[in-house]
Amino acid sequence: MLAVAVIIIAVVALLAICASVRILKQYERGVQFRLGKVKDGARGPGLIFIAPLVDRVHRVSLRIVTMPIQSQGIITKDNVSVDVSAVAYFRIKDAVRSVVAIENVDEAISQIAQTTLRAVVGRHTLDETLSETESINSDIRAILDVQTEDWGVEVTVVELKDIQLPDTMKRAMARQAEAEREKRAKIIAAEGEALAAGELAHASDVMMAHPLALQLRNLQSLVEIGVDKNTTVVFPAPLMSTINELTAFLQRESVASGGSFAVTPAATNGGIATPEPTTS
Repeated sequence: MLAVAVIIIAVVALLAICASVRILKQYERGVQFRLGKVKDGARGPGLIFIAPLVDRVHRVSLRIVTMPIQSQGIITKDNVSVDVSAVAYFRIKDAVRSVVAIENVDEAISQIAQTTLRAVVGRHTLDETLSETESINSDIRAILDVQTEDWGVEVTVVELKDIQLPDTMKRAMARQAEAEREKRAKIIAAEGEALAAGELAHASDVMMAHPLALQLRNLQSLVEIGVDKNTTVVFPAPLMSTINELTAFLQRESVASGGSFAVTPAATNGGIATPEPTTS
């Protein structure tokens, strides 16, 4: 009987020791309640001892928590309906207040984050919502940080994750972007025409100062036309006047020598009339 009693006492003592020992991880703190009252603030990490049947320990994680904010249907300042979702990062910096001041801190932050997101985005136009996301993120984080201060919670980051636009608005924005690209293309083309006109004016001034440059340019054009084996060649006006002067010279020489001079079309020269001397 004595041995049985000793065994029972040992088992009870072992169970009492197990019930009075708690091990808290590095990122955890324990809020100890003794007969319903907080005792000694947050405890841990490591090994702590409590009084069985008298104390209760509530574990609190101090790690940063990632909380998605579900998509919210929001009317922007310019009356455009958008669906906006976000994500918030927060951590508990006062374990006692996070347990005593509010019942469910995660649910409370989720709800207040949704209402704050709706309020902040609703104060901006659609263009501002799309282009000023950093400012909106900062505003939401500042509001949440103030409201959760009494709960012992610090909101570190808030980021807009997705902005869904109506299909009609997407098409309108696509047309606007296309019109903007066309405008830039026309402006660039006009600038190119202006530069080309300036260069042509400069080239014209050079040719006016040097008449032989125009003749060389005409000859170069003839060479380029001849590469394509064309059957018809259009001569520039200055070159035609040169041919007419040559024809008149040949006629005068023929008359002076007592002969006659006629101009006959050439059959194999692309339809260009060439002078052919004759005698009588």
